[in-house]
Amino acid sequence: MKRIELDIVALSHSVTQSHNYAVVLGERRGQRRLPIVIGSFEAQAIAVAMERMVPNRPLTHDLFKNTLDTFGVQLREVVINNLLDGIFYARLVCVKNGETFEIDSRTSDAIAMAVRFDCPIYTYDFILEAAGVVLEEQDDDEATRSGGITQSQAPLVESDAIETFTVDQLQRKLQEVLEQEDYEMAARIRDELKRRDA
Repeated sequence: MKRIELDIVALSHSVTQSHNYAVVLGERRGQRRLPIVIGSFEAQAIAVAMERMVPNRPLTHDLFKNTLDTFGVQLREVVINNLLDGIFYARLVCVKNGETFEIDSRTSDAIAMAVRFDCPIYTYDFILEAAGVVLEEQDDDEATRSGGITQSQAPLVESDAIETFTVDQLQRKLQEVLEQEDYEMAARIRDELKRRDA
């Protein structure tokens, strides 16, 4: 079976299930997108790693990565290898001392690990055929305006009027939310600070 490499193209609120999020994977050489509904904790774990944020204490996925690193196990790739009854299945392909072995994983956890190890994510054509959507370039802009799943800049938390804060207030608020381990809000504040610097 032909494997297809995927990139994370969006992380936003799910348009089909309230209180959940969607991570959207896009094929590297094509227009198909694979939306996967995930929970808020998994969305936070992915967002923290994508934003290169360093929590005060290790999150669960950071702990697992540290454990693998300690024992000399390298995560080589993640493969989303099946879709049964609307549930995606994934495997972590690991290497230790030249020996390759696979670990069963929830897809959301596998993606969170892939971001931390900076390793590729693959799937198979039959999964993209069954669950993928094809988006043209002009449709991406339209979906973004309408709040669709391609809304790559969608905030993971509701607005907290951070646009009205001064830079000093934002920096203090950033320290507060990091101490509270609210990494979603921290990412929003960091983006607002970057926007003002630009």
